[in-house]
Amino acid sequence: MFNDIGVFEIVTLVILAVLIFGPDKLPKFIQDASRTIRKIRQFSDSAKQDIRDELGPEFKDFEFDDLNPKKFIRKQMERDDLGLKEIRNGFDLRKEMAEVADSVHGRESESDAPTTSANGSGRIDMEKRPAKPAADDHPPFDADAT
Repeated sequence: MFNDIGVFEIVTLVILAVLIFGPDKLPKFIQDASRTIRKIRQFSDSAKQDIRDELGPEFKDFEFDDLNPKKFIRKQMERDDLGLKEIRNGFDLRKEMAEVADSVHGRESESDAPTTSANGSGRIDMEKRPAKPAADDHPPFDADAT
């Protein structure tokens, strides 16, 4: 709960407590505060146990930390009943986006790219590529789309 409190903050809190409550009343205040915290914890534990008892044996391993949305989602993501990890690993988003971009721009993707010529010279056969549109050619205008 207080993982980010450093030594400087603790010293500052102790000095403030001594100044506010005084050195003679501070021990009694600490005892009262610790007693109150202990009673709150006991009440909380008994309420949790009552809820578990009321839920029945199906929920005997129920943890209240699971109600935290972040922990609930993390726990559900760790489960892989549907094989999502296999799907996620088999899907290359960059390759798919490159293919979509190539098809939108009228280019051939790497998987559809022309191979080397039959004579083995290593040159790409340019006849299979579509011709680039001239600079004056504009894409068709659709008045209903705008």
